[in-house]
Amino acid sequence: MARKKPTPTRQKMHVKKGDTVQVISGRDKAKVGQIIDVLPKLSQVVVEGVNIKTKHVKPRAEGESGQIATQEYPIHSSNVMLYSTKENIASRICYSFDDLGRKVRMLKKTGEVID
Repeated sequence: MARKKPTPTRQKMHVKKGDTVQVISGRDKAKVGQIIDVLPKLSQVVVEGVNIKTKHVKPRAEGESGQIATQEYPIHSSNVMLYSTKENIASRICYSFDDLGRKVRMLKKTGEVID
């Protein structure tokens, strides 16, 4: 009898779409970019300019030529840290409350509020 694969569950992510992050491990270590897309079920993120792969695309229509397209592919969210553009430093995040009582994300090293 074949085993059924468990379906991935939605994970809470420490980063959001539009955040500036730095890659902390892998081939693209130390690269900085913005998050383009978030895949919470897989705990992965797509970062601008990181994990770029080339794909050879066949011509679709008659007379059209083929091309080589480059595209960013997802990396695991644990391989990125939030990045402060003011201080040029990567940091973990913590949660605190602002003056209005709203819960906000804050960089631990700099104290900079992200949200």
